[in-house]
Amino acid sequence: MSLRLGPGGEFDRIRAITAALGERAAGLGDDCALLPAAAGSLAVSTDTSVEGVHFRLDWIGLREAGGRAAAAALSDLAAEGADAAGVLAAVVVPRGSSESELVELMLGVGDAAAAAGARVVGGDLTQADGGWTIGVTVLGWAATPVTRAGAGPSDGIWVTGTLGGARAALEAWLRGAVPEAAAREVFARPVPRLAAGRWLASHGARAMLDLSDGLAGDADHLAAASGVALELELELVPVHPSAIAEARRLDLPVQQFAAEGGEDYELLVALPPEFAEAESREFERACGLALTRIGRAERGRGVHARLAGRPLALRGFDHFR
Repeated sequence: MSLRLGPGGEFDRIRAITAALGERAAGLGDDCALLPAAAGSLAVSTDTSVEGVHFRLDWIGLREAGGRAAAAALSDLAAEGADAAGVLAAVVVPRGSSESELVELMLGVGDAAAAAGARVVGGDLTQADGGWTIGVTVLGWAATPVTRAGAGPSDGIWVTGTLGGARAALEAWLRGAVPEAAAREVFARPVPRLAAGRWLASHGARAMLDLSDGLAGDADHLAAASGVALELELELVPVHPSAIAEARRLDLPVQQFAAEGGEDYELLVALPPEFAEAESREFERACGLALTRIGRAERGRGVHARLAGRPLALRGFDHFR
């Protein structure tokens, strides 16, 4: 059985795969697969990073590309409230690349694994024409796993950190400029929020996912999986400082710019109504990270975003649009 999935071409394809596999598949559509273990659950996820799609080597180095690919996969463990245990990397190496280039990329994978308290435990290598492709599989343990499916009416909707930093770097590169150092850091060296995910899981989190495709896209998936509507107040969205100037260049409200940006890898979480500012300050002391309430769950379906009281249609990232 699979979770209810939100809209978008990628998820249309997951629905088609689920229907074709039938009883040969289970649990499709969440951040991680959860397999029963002696204590809690084994959490497993995989993520692919493709040169020219997810990164360019005139923007970031090979070590950063490897670290970024591993961090993206580790972020799925964070969304489940899991610890990281192991990382496997399957790398398609471009013909003509040197051994030292491959080692440099894998040093980045190792950096991300070590920062998460895990080790690189395997993978696969092959060679082909074209650019680099990095497929990362992560393994972890979740004592109290949190899926996307548990949010209920009146739950608060919260987000960790700030949004829009990665998009600010991307927009600068696309117009031929050098991004601000802080924005480049968010894009090139994302931090999977593993400690935050574990804290939230142990403090009543009902549903959670990481913001890889942006608040605009991923909020739909939490709403669909939980069978609720999300009412978002965009003026409450915490915006990365680097996003302000880039939003102005595009003549967009900064909150819309931040909400529609992807690859910040923060956590979107539904918490019970009694979770309030005192608890968020406790989170900040424990995790060294902001936690901001940006809306609530209600009966219904879909995501209803407002900015200064006016409805605003958001557009998230979709690989298959």
